[in-house]
Amino acid sequence: MKIKNRQDFLVVLTLAAAGLFVAVNFIFTPLTGWWSTRSAQLKDLRVKVKEGQQLITRESVIRGRWNDMKAGALPANNSAAEQQLLKAFDGWRGDTGVELTSVMPQWKSDSTNYMTLSCRVELGGSIGSLSRYLYEMEKSPIALRLDTVELSAHDNVGQQLTLGLEVDGLALMQPNKK
Repeated sequence: MKIKNRQDFLVVLTLAAAGLFVAVNFIFTPLTGWWSTRSAQLKDLRVKVKEGQQLITRESVIRGRWNDMKAGALPANNSAAEQQLLKAFDGWRGDTGVELTSVMPQWKSDSTNYMTLSCRVELGGSIGSLSRYLYEMEKSPIALRLDTVELSAHDNVGQQLTLGLEVDGLALMQPNKK
């Protein structure tokens, strides 16, 4: 091979290598990264669309459940809510035969949309009556959450028990209609 042809060949080979370097590093790599990102976004959007379609098909069930929850919520009026909850505690006491020792209500406001009425409740009775009380409380339509349950015995055979409960009741605030 002649020197002139060899120099031309090396120049073409160098230009081809530089072009390949530029194409790989500045065109193909960013395009593959963009393509991967775009594929991930499309996959995420497909999942969100599927979840949205499932929500749409379950709309009546979800709305019905939400309406049940709203119906079971305590009134927005503090004194009415306390009265309703105290009346419920007393009603369950009458149904089960437990001794209601103390109820200490306290309001907590974490949001403008709802408030919680936290109550510390002390009960006394047998294991059967206390479990029946818990059952009556759980099946109640009132929006309550049982946070803590403490059970202690006052005699050696466990016939007289004390049940300490921390119960939170939900009160939804009515949105201002404009």
